[in-house]
Amino acid sequence: MNRSPSRPSTSLRHTALTAIFLLAGAVSAQTAPATPTSGAMPMGRMQHGGTGSQDMKATMMMGMDGMQKMQPSGNVDKDFAMMMKLHHQQAVDMAEMQLAQGKSPAMKTMARQIIAAQKKEIATFDAWLAKQK
Repeated sequence: MNRSPSRPSTSLRHTALTAIFLLAGAVSAQTAPATPTSGAMPMGRMQHGGTGSQDMKATMMMGMDGMQKMQPSGNVDKDFAMMMKLHHQQAVDMAEMQLAQGKSPAMKTMARQIIAAQKKEIATFDAWLAKQK
């Protein structure tokens, strides 16, 4: 069977999609009960006395838990958009923690850039998902 070297196999695409499932962030409002916009730990609910690293790990764990509860829709396009939206939101949440608790000016600059870029992409996913109902 000849397969184009530029087109990944179905198995590879499924593996990539599975990786997105496992790596993406919090529970989606599209498939789960209503949750805050962010599935991560809101700044006010972070552990008092906790470190930024502990808060980021807690955010990651909450996102992984939410992702495990998410049921695939069977539509690869929709699942991709939902999972990437969640993944991007988790990046925003972590970047906000960096701004609140980080010390490095370079990392604060990176956090601001991540927040701006990821929020634009989240809005794009939201607009596309809204048309899918």
